[in-house]
Amino acid sequence: MSGRTRARACPERTCVGCRTRAAKDDLLRTVAVGDECVPDPRGTLPGRGAYVHPDEACLDLAVRRRALPRALRVQGPLDVGGLREWVGQCKTPLPSESTAERHEEQEQQGIAR
Repeated sequence: MSGRTRARACPERTCVGCRTRAAKDDLLRTVAVGDECVPDPRGTLPGRGAYVHPDEACLDLAVRRRALPRALRVQGPLDVGGLREWVGQCKTPLPSESTAERHEEQEQQGIAR
């Protein structure tokens, strides 16, 4: 027996704001570029990443606790203006959520397999 009888678990990460564990697809990856914290929704930017819920409350907690510079292992404060703007404009769900919602709508309409 190969030991691969179980389904793969979904990767989990901890939100640096509220400190709760969630599926990696439900969190927004952020990366330090210079002295700025930028969003990395596709997860392709190089370097150490920190995960936060794409929610203003979690972002505020992360800033208040100084969790982003600590998680990204950078010295000094980080500018989160671009990240705040992205979270404020991001009223649409992350790609994985929109796919799930789309599938749910299709099931309700009887279109799904």
